[in-house]
Amino acid sequence: MINKPLEGIVVVALEQAVAAPYCSSRLADAGARVIKIERPEGDFARGYDTAVCGESSYFVWINRGKESVALDLRHPEDTSTLVSLIAGADVFIQNLAPGAAARLGFGSDALRKAHPRLITCDISGYGEAGPLRDRKAYDLLVQAESGLVAVSGAPGPWGRVGVSLCDIAAGMNALIGIQQALIQRAKTGLGSAIKVSLFDSAAELMAVPYLQARYGTGAPARVGLKHPTIAPYGAFACADGRELVLSIQNEREWVRFCEGVLRAPEIAVDARFITNSLRTQNRAELEELIQ
Repeated sequence: MINKPLEGIVVVALEQAVAAPYCSSRLADAGARVIKIERPEGDFARGYDTAVCGESSYFVWINRGKESVALDLRHPEDTSTLVSLIAGADVFIQNLAPGAAARLGFGSDALRKAHPRLITCDISGYGEAGPLRDRKAYDLLVQAESGLVAVSGAPGPWGRVGVSLCDIAAGMNALIGIQQALIQRAKTGLGSAIKVSLFDSAAELMAVPYLQARYGTGAPARVGLKHPTIAPYGAFACADGRELVLSIQNEREWVRFCEGVLRAPEIAVDARFITNSLRTQNRAELEELIQ
């Protein structure tokens, strides 16, 4: 039997909703023992829907493989229980409202001072500095504030990305940070502080649109299944009414597509389409030929 890479690692997660549970679920998948701390009424994500045999689809998705304990941290005995759990942990994750963990006595600086080998991970909405640091954040707000909605979907009314992308990105960044901290601890014997925010994670996803706006001809428009800077790319209608999605990523694929699919090798060397930039500039003529 092959051991999982994080077997023997203990994670205590004071978590709710999506970002932190996403991170800790991946640690559990890798073999870590994850102890989820819920408020007495439970993680509010339990109430998002009842789609999975009466349980929330969100909760089932990112809480598999964990243990759970309900604690009311306003009560000394429950606080004492969490203190004991953290004393035996390798990693502590929290994504409560800004400042809440510290007010409860579980701030990351104090925890690592008491337990030098402990890795702490704080997931916030907007980071721990700046004018928005005390605000709660939700995925939809961050999708809008970061500009993700400005480059997603088709022209027309604004639409959010159909999954909790900013939460997921923050959870993945937290996972990467924790894994790196575990490697560093193996070398130094000391834990680290991981700080992740939803907004920073979304801003990183917007790097290419920012660079295009800053140095190119402007921010990309919303073009549905098409790509603002790659062609051919998108859906094409077949004779039987179905649609075929094409994505040509490089010149080698373009030549093979013209030769083997369109069976028109001359299109590959047409002066209008010989590079991706030219194909994008002449997208209308290109799509008409392909269609």
